[in-house]
Amino acid sequence: MIQLLAKIFIKNQEDVENPKVRQAYGVLCGTVGIVLNILLFAGKWLAGFLSGSIAITADAFNNLSDAGSSVLTLIGFHLSGQKPDEKHPFGHGRMEYISGLFVSVAILIMAVELIQSSVHKLIHPEAIEGSPLILAILMVSVCVKVYMAYYNKKIGKKINSAAMAATAADSMSDTIATSAVLFSTVISMAAGVNLDGWCGLLVGVFILYSGVQALKDTVDPLLGQAPDKALVEQIQSLVTSYPVVQGIHDMMIHDYGPGRRIVSLHAEVDAKGDILKIHDEIDNIERKLRETLNCHATIHMDPVEADNEEVRKLRLQTAKLIAGMELNLSIHDFRVVKGETHTNLIFDVVVPFECPLKDSEVIEKIEEGIQQYPGNYYAVIQIDRDLC
Repeated sequence: MIQLLAKIFIKNQEDVENPKVRQAYGVLCGTVGIVLNILLFAGKWLAGFLSGSIAITADAFNNLSDAGSSVLTLIGFHLSGQKPDEKHPFGHGRMEYISGLFVSVAILIMAVELIQSSVHKLIHPEAIEGSPLILAILMVSVCVKVYMAYYNKKIGKKINSAAMAATAADSMSDTIATSAVLFSTVISMAAGVNLDGWCGLLVGVFILYSGVQALKDTVDPLLGQAPDKALVEQIQSLVTSYPVVQGIHDMMIHDYGPGRRIVSLHAEVDAKGDILKIHDEIDNIERKLRETLNCHATIHMDPVEADNEEVRKLRLQTAKLIAGMELNLSIHDFRVVKGETHTNLIFDVVVPFECPLKDSEVIEKIEEGIQQYPGNYYAVIQIDRDLC
């Protein structure tokens, strides 16, 4: 159904990097979610009223809160699609993450309320009644929620939406919750065993866990998580495919919401090359990154001595030394400055965050290795932490 509606209402539906297309998908899925959740609330509330089941009634209000969550998602997609302004020059894309955050909080609140109601039902148990109508409502509800989880997950992955991923997790939680309620209702009808309170408690704990996971998924991009490895590899592959670039380093990727990435990096180029031609090629690379990966790129040129045999050998020797330390280090901006009494080897070392050594310990180990070189060499080392 979603795919059919997308074909009807969304132009250029496959251009998911386009903020307007992403916004249209968010609005479509949010609207469908609101309608379905309101229908489910009405059906389950009727079933809960007829049966006297706290689990069914709580599940009904859970669907009502889901409708509210869909409204928040709709608002988030609408706000994230607004154009940049004076106060927000990088756009409003992170509003989508914030709407996902509110959805996650709504899941947690509902879980706590359901746990409280279930504990009360355990302390003061009440008989529940079942009927084929109630069972039919619950079974239809399970099927609808499975479909909602499916399309939210599929579309969320397609447009890389944290908010829709949170909604998909919520729908899957509802599926399991309603299935548990259905199971307890069948047991109560068949064996006369009242599992209503226990079922509600189990469902509440599961929803609580799902809410915590969804909260983490939306908080991470707001805090500034590491960029996707596949994106980093795409950028590296594209930039280094140009012969003018001999290597890249110091890459930083800032995420201002899906489809709003800002990339900066240093590109090593021949120090003796034609600066105007190199600059022109760098402009082409920046334009290519914008067109293919939808990210605004700024590339800094770092000149290196490509044809100096002595520098080349010292660089290779130092790179081999660092590789032998087995700490996943890398070097860049390697320069050689000769003096009357000694020669300085000046370079930057990129250290991953998982490295067990302190920066001072890394420098000390490298200096010890360079002191073994034939000749009188000093190391001047700048430590960079790997941001990608």
